[in-house]
Amino acid sequence: MTPDAFRRLALRLPGAMEGTHMGHADFRVVGKIFATLGHPSVEFATVLLAPEEQASFVAAEPTFVPVKGGWGRKGSTNVRLKSASQSAVEKALLLAWKRKAPKRLAAGLTDL
Repeated sequence: MTPDAFRRLALRLPGAMEGTHMGHADFRVVGKIFATLGHPSVEFATVLLAPEEQASFVAAEPTFVPVKGGWGRKGSTNVRLKSASQSAVEKALLLAWKRKAPKRLAAGLTDL
């Protein structure tokens, strides 16, 4: 997975828009961030999952790692892009997007 591939996947979600946050790209739906790119370095992306979702991804995929500190305890999860599979990233992005998207927008969307 490349940063550009991650960007394309994030922007395929309904209503997703790219912006910037603290010097790196972010992806938002209705103004709420669901993922970022390039932090802590260009090799990583971050998806904002629920803690139980994060635990599932971390257990199943070594490419997913909790963000250090309080953000990680709340579900923020780093993704090592180089070793990430497209299917795992798609699933994580969809879950992160659904957490932030309005219910009417998220209703019925099951995959990218």
